[in-house]
Amino acid sequence: MKKLLTLILCGSFTINFAQQIQSPSKDVSVDFSLSNQGEPTYKVTYKGKEVIKPSKMGIVLKDGKSLMNNFIIEGLKANNVDENWTPVLGEESTIRNNYIQMTFHLLQQDSNKKLDIVFKVYNEGVAFRYEFPFEKTVSYFVVSDENTEFNLTGDHKTFWLPGDYDSQEYNYNETKLSQIDISKIDRANGIALQSIDNNFRVQSPLMMKSADGLYINIFEAAVNNYPVMHLNVDTKNFKLKSNLVPNAIGDKAYLRTPSTTPWRTIMVSDDARDIVGSKMILNLNEPNKIEDTSWIKPMKYVGIWWEMHVGKSTWDYAGSQNAQNAGTGNMIPTGKHGATTENTKRYIDFAAKHGFDGVLVEGWNVGWEDWFGNWKEDVFDFTTPYPDFDIDEVNRYAKAKGVKMIMHHETSGSVGNYERHLDRAMDLMKKYGYPAVKSGYVGRIIPRGEYHDGQAMVNHFNFVAQRMADNQLMLNSHESTRPTGYHRTYPNYIAAEAARGNEFNAWSNGNIPSHETVLPFTRLLGGPMDYTPGIFEIKMSVYDPTKTEQVHTTLAKQLALYVTMYSPLQMAADLPENYEKHLDAFQFIKDVPADWKHSIYLEAEPGDYLTVVRQDKNSESWFLGAITDENPRTTELKLDFLSPNKKYKATIYQDGKDAHWEKNPKSYTVKTETVTSKSKLKLNLAAGGGTAVSLVPMN
Repeated sequence: MKKLLTLILCGSFTINFAQQIQSPSKDVSVDFSLSNQGEPTYKVTYKGKEVIKPSKMGIVLKDGKSLMNNFIIEGLKANNVDENWTPVLGEESTIRNNYIQMTFHLLQQDSNKKLDIVFKVYNEGVAFRYEFPFEKTVSYFVVSDENTEFNLTGDHKTFWLPGDYDSQEYNYNETKLSQIDISKIDRANGIALQSIDNNFRVQSPLMMKSADGLYINIFEAAVNNYPVMHLNVDTKNFKLKSNLVPNAIGDKAYLRTPSTTPWRTIMVSDDARDIVGSKMILNLNEPNKIEDTSWIKPMKYVGIWWEMHVGKSTWDYAGSQNAQNAGTGNMIPTGKHGATTENTKRYIDFAAKHGFDGVLVEGWNVGWEDWFGNWKEDVFDFTTPYPDFDIDEVNRYAKAKGVKMIMHHETSGSVGNYERHLDRAMDLMKKYGYPAVKSGYVGRIIPRGEYHDGQAMVNHFNFVAQRMADNQLMLNSHESTRPTGYHRTYPNYIAAEAARGNEFNAWSNGNIPSHETVLPFTRLLGGPMDYTPGIFEIKMSVYDPTKTEQVHTTLAKQLALYVTMYSPLQMAADLPENYEKHLDAFQFIKDVPADWKHSIYLEAEPGDYLTVVRQDKNSESWFLGAITDENPRTTELKLDFLSPNKKYKATIYQDGKDAHWEKNPKSYTVKTETVTSKSKLKLNLAAGGGTAVSLVPMN
């Protein structure tokens, strides 16, 4: 690490203190000050334009005292950090971490309590957090509220989700800030909205665009031992305020000194590519804590999963009518159970034939007859297979074929039950050589009254990642809190869902065509997403003539998602037989890597389009993905990122001339041409469509 500047000032300063901090590029500035009442405030500017107007800061404690005013400055410390670090897996093989930091040591005059406010100013934005320093003895305290404000400059275009403490599985709403109204959101699909009130609470990250062309994103980083931050919206005055998720009795966080809050982040740029390509959230997390990372590897997998969503098979073995006999050996099979030994072998054969690393099997263990919505503490034990799933034979067969099995743990929200069984579950994984697990938290959290986004659950998700790391196992969590860069610290936390995934297209009104153009500006800023792309049989009427549901993209766009939706864990989610019908298109899924040397965002506009090209970490090949919303799009791209004096074979998987996400989603063409760094590539994207391109050196 290179520290270019270190400055320490000590001694008490009076109120009316003010200090400006600038980013290394000087484009981003933060002004921190204390008012006449000793209230800490800050404001943010970008290239001279105000981004965040003066906004208050502070913490409210349960003992009735607040850390919001009557402060003086005891001292400050500044330093400039410029370092490079190497992620285990990622979009880049090397990441630069460059910022100006300033810490303000505050003393509250009437209570003698100390509070530090730390700012880090990057070229793409600002981060700050509260720190509670160690005093003479350890102090335990309860946070009742956090008074962090983000006072905006106008009625920005906003991409928002309702502030549901239990779920992020919604389509994004695109409105003016003044038009945010949770009473008008889509309440279909059984998503729990009981926590929504009339205060227009929304989730972070909140992506916005101002009338004068600034892209602004408000989020958080390094959430650990603290609840998730949602945002209260004042739609008349364009003000946002932190909203911490409470526990069952209304407390927000239990802390001790010394401790810190997560980083509150404000990204800003006049180029949307700077937001979507930022590594600021990742940089704000602690470095990797796993000494030996040789076992952490990218994976592409298939699995017994989508066939349950489309109704071809079931998770349960016997059906709910036999729930009372679950685990007794007296269950009567329905004949539709998906996780059978025979069916699993079929997927293993397919994976081996086409070079996939692993096979996921859901519904392999007892408990599925009586799991959802019953709030039962001990539905699953994570070690007992159904009678028709021979775990010994399955794993013998997979090993013989060179395929790894991926474990599945659905907890049904029963956190205590999962933690009690966790060691035994991991022992089973290690016995059979499972390298990774997909965990699930569908339904309300048990114990009752806790939320997915509360402090207790944040700690649980991080604890599971840590315990998995202790056992050299990788984790992919579903229905968890949305990631905030924790995979830098524990890179075995290889992926998460934590958003509305591809599964919603199978049995609901689906994901709107713009959905995947927003996610990289929001959910994916915090970490890789297991979105499960690659659906080739678009319309669900193929499985049931009465169904009208469909995937809201073209087939070519499903290919492009493997590049635009970064994850080192990628699923070819459709059924093997559907891929066998389109082997020319399936070739791209087989070829595309899941770990990268370098990524370049060529074009970006939230809610409209995204084009990114990535270089394989293990070769000189490049892979390009371009997607659009419900509108068709034509673009021409320079290929100057290619190595000069080399020829490349470009294989282009594109929408057909008559393609349309709704009317003709399976129309596509595959063509090849020779290109160089001086070539230009013209892309024609259909409505709801996309293009995927592989660029392989020829010499």
